[in-house]
Amino acid sequence: MNRCLSGTLLLVLLLSACGHGADDADHDHGKEEAGHAHGEDDHGGRAEDGHAHDDGHGDEHADRTVIAADIADASGIRVAPAGPGTIADEHEVQGLLTPIEGRAAQVAARYPGPVRSLSAHLGDRVRAGQTLATVESNLSLTTYAIAAPIAGTVLARHASLGSVVAEGAPLFEIADLSELWVDLHIFGADAGHIVPGVPVTVTRLSDGVTARTTLERVLPGTATASQSTVARAVLANDDGLWRPGSAVKARIAVEQTPAALVVPVAALQTLEGREVVFVRRGDTYTAHPVALGKRDARYVEVLDGLEAGDAVVVEQSYLIKADIGKAGAAHEH
Repeated sequence: MNRCLSGTLLLVLLLSACGHGADDADHDHGKEEAGHAHGEDDHGGRAEDGHAHDDGHGDEHADRTVIAADIADASGIRVAPAGPGTIADEHEVQGLLTPIEGRAAQVAARYPGPVRSLSAHLGDRVRAGQTLATVESNLSLTTYAIAAPIAGTVLARHASLGSVVAEGAPLFEIADLSELWVDLHIFGADAGHIVPGVPVTVTRLSDGVTARTTLERVLPGTATASQSTVARAVLANDDGLWRPGSAVKARIAVEQTPAALVVPVAALQTLEGREVVFVRRGDTYTAHPVALGKRDARYVEVLDGLEAGDAVVVEQSYLIKADIGKAGAAHEH
């Protein structure tokens, strides 16, 4: 009896094992087919999240990357919507900063005598009526004050403590530098296109800071030394770092052409021989090849490849290009 039960149990176990093995093989074959249908592309590569990604630009690894928002912010990556704008016809010129006429003054001694005190130094900002020095008069043997006639900056000091000054001798030069003239030199036929009222962008050579103003006038005659026409604008000097006598460069916009869609020139990158911009959707940055039209120093017209409102990377776009290149290299290996 026990021998019969043992033989029967062994047969059941063997049949069960064979059936289970067949089921497992069928199941694994089904998984393999499903994996081929849903997890791999036509080239045998498995999609990262199990879904096909296609934005019309071909290989998903060659033209897009994913960067988390906090990392993008920390890296300085900034986006702005593509939209309408203007393209300027601009002339690049050189110029010189000078004090505005009528806003400078010389401070002189009224009576001859020795300088007893000095309270203003080169570069100091002074207010109107402020005492700059005292002089003892040789005539009355009394001390009188030398006061600033205007508010401004001390550009020169010709007196020294204890020196004897003559009547009318200049002691200080003061100028109001809150605004300056920028005299721009225009050569040849370009002078015929420059008229008052057009926008001007002035760049400081020392640190690249720019300021915008409007052309005030075109001076009559020609500058003797350079044989150029001088166009003049007034420049605000709020930070005090625009210094008289400094050379500057400027762009004079002689014409403004409206464009339906523009992006900053800084947004452009070259990828696989194509000019592209990077568009952000969520945390994904995708390269969009673009057809371009007119451009100026700041903006370029986009004829095809973008839509109004697309969030275009306008700062640190080279980081996106580098990340896409890195991802593409890793995918090849």
